[in-house]
Amino acid sequence: MRFSSLTLALSPSADEDRVRIQDQLRLAELAEELGFSGLWLTEHYFTGESVYNDALTFAAAVAARTDRIRIGFAVVQMPFHHPVRLATQLALLDNLSDGRIDVGVGKGTVYNEYEFIGHGLRSDDSRARMDEALEVFRRVWTDAPFTFEGEYFHLTVPELRPAPVQRPGPPLWRSVISPGSFSECGKLGLPILTARLPVARIGERWALYRAGMDEAGLDAAAQAALLEQSGVWRNVYVADSDAEAEDLLAARLTETREHMMHIRHTLNPPDFKIDPAVLNAWSDPAVPHADGVRDVMTSGSIFGSPETVRGQVEELRDVGVGHLVCQTAYGDMSYAASAEVMTRFGREVMPAFQN
Repeated sequence: MRFSSLTLALSPSADEDRVRIQDQLRLAELAEELGFSGLWLTEHYFTGESVYNDALTFAAAVAARTDRIRIGFAVVQMPFHHPVRLATQLALLDNLSDGRIDVGVGKGTVYNEYEFIGHGLRSDDSRARMDEALEVFRRVWTDAPFTFEGEYFHLTVPELRPAPVQRPGPPLWRSVISPGSFSECGKLGLPILTARLPVARIGERWALYRAGMDEAGLDAAAQAALLEQSGVWRNVYVADSDAEAEDLLAARLTETREHMMHIRHTLNPPDFKIDPAVLNAWSDPAVPHADGVRDVMTSGSIFGSPETVRGQVEELRDVGVGHLVCQTAYGDMSYAASAEVMTRFGREVMPAFQN
């Protein structure tokens, strides 16, 4: 199996941002030292979540301080970026990292309208903006020179310099959860990331993904490569005992959810309404914190003693998961606490699943 680390760390105040950013760089170095194959960066603005905010600039610092670990984005919020500028930045990052960049893309979080407003946008057309930006984005690496006339972008691109190391460009990933998205990404031959998908559902979703690849005519080697890359995101907490891990993770997740709900209630405008179809127990503000945390611990977390966690990873492996994306830090956990959880997983769990 492959194991990646995902950062989603909160800085509790502006005065602590500098130290917390340095902590994230230290954790990136630790992840490489422990043998994690990838580090996934998140993009959020204005509130101290994803303390570095600008994941692209932060990725350049990670590339300079590491040698082997792949650097991914989970995800780049496409409406906030000009596609030519983004393609140029990612091509440079691919050169700086010697071809270690992976790019997850999305239309922006459906819950944080304040992020759109802060960029002078609203989320109503985020899907259309993303689709058009992706059309430009893909062509920049392969078709330049070209001219593009769309609803949002009107441009003529002579050439992209520097060209990315990975050709035609860094792999594009999609974040998926609905059954149709698995089939669509299989047809497009895209690696996928999924989160909070119960074990009982993973096998059937992977079957839909394979069916899409079959429909696209991908051969066995191509399908195997995509399945090996495609990842499941889990909250991970390793402690001396199952009870200790459960209590510590529940407390951290409760703090995280309380912060998340407070920020959305405070910063989202009164006219913003979330589509009920996208809500779940974790994200629905009408659900009490205890119930939301209980749901995500059941459907999206692995925790316990090293022996228990190894058993939970085995369960994921046995239903077809070849790549586990691990979040081992929550809220404003200190560097020491975050490093301890990551180290215990890296040293006491991962070796059982690696050659």
